[in-house]
Formats: sequence, C-alpha cells, structure tokens
Amino acid sequence: MDRTDTSLIALRRILRATELYGRTLALTAGLTPVQIRVLQIVLSHGSATPTQISSQMGVSPATISTLLDRLATKKMIERQRSDRDRRQTNIVLTEKGRQAVDGAPDPLQQKYVREFEALADWEQAMIVASLERVAAMLNASAIDASPLLDMGEIHRSYPAENAEEN
Repeated sequence: MDRTDTSLIALRRILRATELYGRTLALTAGLTPVQIRVLQIVLSHGSATPTQISSQMGVSPATISTLLDRLATKKMIERQRSDRDRRQTNIVLTEKGRQAVDGAPDPLQQKYVREFEALADWEQAMIVASLERVAAMLNASAIDASPLLDMGEIHRSYPAENAEEN
C-alpha cells in the first residue's frame, strides 16, 4: 500500500471514530456532542450566559441560541433572568441536564486532549503542523470550527432527538 492510501485510511479512521462517538452519544444520552459540550460548560460554571458559552465554544451567538432552544425543549436547561441585571439571561442546568452530562460517555475530544498533552512539545508541534497542512490541502482552512470533535453541521439532529420530539 502506498503513502497516499495509508494517509486516506488514517483520515477515514479519524472521521469514522468521530461518527461512531456521535452515534453512541445520541443513543445513550439522546444528545449531540455539541449539546453535551454546552451542558458541560454550564455545569462547570454553575450558570453561564449565552455569550459566555458562545465565546468558550468558538461559535456564533445565533448557533448557541439554536442549541439552547433545543436543550430547553428537551428540559435540559432553563433560562433565568439575572438578579443583578434584568437584561441578562443566565443558563442553568436542570436535574435532567445534569444527569445527561453524568451519564454521557467520555467525550472523544477529552481523550484526544489527554493523549495530545502527554506528547513531547516537538510531537505536538509536528501534529498541529500536519493537521493544518491537511486542512489546507482540503481547502478547509477558512472553515469556522470550534475545538470539538464532531461531524456534520453543529445543529443537526439525530434519530434519538427526533424520536423525542414526536
């Protein structure tokens, strides 16, 4: 097998691992990896504003608004007016949201972060350079993306999500 095929197989394995994680998460928690990440951010802060969540995830406020709407529909979060500033809305987890985070499988990106951070500095630099080069080769350098291992659109739905809505 030549290097081109080997590189394509490695890319496909990465894509497939991400896809399988998303499916597992959808089946076990009924949520997308992005929705779980929103819940994790809110949990880590106790409460968070949509702007804080948007900033931490690196996605637009409009995207966060859509995600929060879906999580509110699922009764995973609640929007509460701030006591200090009535113009501000705080996002808090419901008990159902807390249980979803606790019961979700270990996020794929957390496994990656643990493994990546254990590498020597030169290995990290080499991987970053290689991945950036691959993104450029695929004309993907300008695509807006948050540091979250997920596939597809950030606000797509899964079968488990659609079943709950019906």
